Formats: sequence, structure tokens, C-alpha cells
Amino acid sequence: MRKRGSLLIWLDKEMAWLAPHDGSPGRPAVFSDAAIQFCLTIKVLFKLPLRQATGMVASLLKMADLDWAVPDYTTLCRRQKTLAVQIPYRRANGPLNLLVDSTGIKFLGDGEWQARKHGVQGRRQWRKVHLAMDTATSDIRAVEFTSSSDGDSPVLPDLLDQIPEGEDIGTVTADGAYDTRRCHTAIINREATAIIPIRKNGRPWKENCPAAIARNETLRATRYYGRAFWKRWTGYHVRSRIEAKMRCLKAFGERIAARDPDRQTAEIQIRIALMNRFSALGTANIVRVG
Repeated sequence: MRKRGSLLIWLDKEMAWLAPHDGSPGRPAVFSDAAIQFCLTIKVLFKLPLRQATGMVASLLKMADLDWAVPDYTTLCRRQKTLAVQIPYRRANGPLNLLVDSTGIKFLGDGEWQARKHGVQGRRQWRKVHLAMDTATSDIRAVEFTSSSDGDSPVLPDLLDQIPEGEDIGTVTADGAYDTRRCHTAIINREATAIIPIRKNGRPWKENCPAAIARNETLRATRYYGRAFWKRWTGYHVRSRIEAKMRCLKAFGERIAARDPDRQTAEIQIRIALMNRFSALGTANIVRVG
């Protein structure tokens, strides 16, 4: 945990700071994607405006005795829209067990204190962040960014598509909002087990597919043993860990600074990359000595 408070920033002198010439028509990019992501990471980590972030990056490069040029405001703002953010993660042994949930994050409107003290001055707008977390490493393995009007269940197949085909998925744990045919079908197609509670008014489905058969088995077990016992038996309560992870996401700020959807997506992905890096730094290495 002490490593998370360290101010050391490691810069690899061999990293490709400048973009290579790929031979495509038009003016070539000056800075690589790694350089753009580094500058935007400093912005998100220290909650700085974009121009102040460029000044901090310049000072970091100077302290590291690196004679590298710093992208200006216009370059960072333009490249953020098309940036392919690299999100690091760790893989554990065995099948991947996922926890899935979503949360809302604000990008326009008054803060909670100002709205409570002076009333809402204008319309507040939100976006939804959908996450899939690995239970073994606490790393975020998949992320989707949608509008506030989109539901949770339609996004689950897109989250599972972000997991490589060659990686086995053991279980997918989610709340009752994901109790739909689309979600159960997507989970069965990945040869995984769905740990999703049946809605209180849920009825048996016509068993015309493997997803319906598995879902009806859950319904019968819930009715026979009770919902409380089923949740303890399946380990459903571990889903609270993904809810705690949402608090880590908002620790970087209750709102996002970007206004364009593509730039907002890049900003959220950079937050996820930082969260995974913090998880790696804060995880204890346990070694058996006897």
C-alpha cells in the first residue's frame, strides 16, 4: 500500500516517444501513442487541466534529463479522440471469473454540494461505465462506455467479446438486471456459468436452447432452497467487490472533463489503466516458507 503513495515516476529512455513514419499519406504524427497516453495519464492522475498537465510533463522530462519535446494542448486534444489506450492487466492461473456491474459518471452540471446548497442551476448529464473485473487479480478486464439511456444487459455481450477467445471464462457474476436471454446466451456461448439471480417476478423460460435450460435450473434451485441460501451457495456476494471498484473509479473525480464521447471513452480507459496499475502495486506477494 505504501507504493501507491510514492511520487516516483519511471521513464524508459528506450521508449518510442516519437511516432515512426508508417508511409501513409498526409502529415505524419509527431508523437507516439505511448507519449500521448503518458501525458493524459499525468492529467488524470493529478486531476489537472490539459495545459497544466503539459507543464508538469515538461518538468518531469527536465528532471529526468530527457531532451524530449512535449505535445501541446492542441495535439493532446486532437489525439485523445482516436487514442487506443493500452490497459495493463495480470492473468491468474485457471479459468477467468468475472464480476460485472455498471455505474453512472457525470460530465456536465453542478456538483452535489452546489446543487444541494443553491439548487440545480442547469441540466446535469451522465454517462454509464460498464466494467468486468477479474476476481483473482482485481484487475478490470473489460470496459464499455455508453449513454445514460442504455441498459445494463445489452452491454454484457460486448464486455465478453473483449476477452480473448483463447482464454477460458469460468463464471460471470452479475445482478438481476442481467437476467435476460441475451446475457445468458452470451455467457453460454463462452462456455461459462452464469451466477445471476432470477428476478422476483421471473418465470420459467421455454427450454429451447442451452441458455434457457441453465437459467431454469437456477430458478428451480432458488425456489427450492430460497434466494438467501442460493446466494451463499454460489458465492454471489463476492459481487460487492465490483461495487467497491466503482468507488476507486470515482476517486479520480466525480466527473469527467471531456465533452466528446470518443474523448470521454479515452479518459475512462486511462482511469482503468491507472486502477489496474494500482492494484498491481498494492497486491501483497505471499511466499510460503514452511
